Amino acid sequence: MYQRVCILRTRLKCRTFFLEIVKKREFVKLYDQYAPRIYRFISLKVNSPQDSEDLTSESFFKFWQNLANKNDKIDNPRALLYRIANNLVVDFYRKKSRTELITDPEEDSFLGKIPDKTDLNKGINLNSDMIEVRKALEQLKGEYQNIIIWRYLDDFSPKEIAQIMEKPESNIRVLIHRALNALKKNL
Repeated sequence: MYQRVCILRTRLKCRTFFLEIVKKREFVKLYDQYAPRIYRFISLKVNSPQDSEDLTSESFFKFWQNLANKNDKIDNPRALLYRIANNLVVDFYRKKSRTELITDPEEDSFLGKIPDKTDLNKGINLNSDMIEVRKALEQLKGEYQNIIIWRYLDDFSPKEIAQIMEKPESNIRVLIHRALNALKKNL
């Protein structure tokens, strides 16, 4: 009897250890895949690259905690990551009592650098177009900003956006349409 209990405990420890290894590998894979996207999403919402990096790392830390606490597999890790990131941005602004997006193109990592092969005029036009879109996006309410970012920058389906926002998919389609109309008015 005692040997059986020891064998069962050993098997349980081995199984737990194996599950931890699988979770760590899965986490590393998800981090490599989504970290730049989560950073971009957050950097569109907060004022500094340092805050964006902090919130990105905190998003993945909370995701890891969620992954470690659940025995079941997460259905849509991307949706969970974006929900965590969005909630952290909301908490960030609650603490800071600010609601502005980045308006200084010098600080903006989203615009990126112009490749060397690109003609300077094309680069200037692209940069000014991006600044114009950015300013129009700033004037939208937060929900519309998120929907446009998720749908057109991160290529989320309406179903995935619905999972992030915890709303029906039909409502998301309507919100996408309204957000685009509001963006067009601002341009």
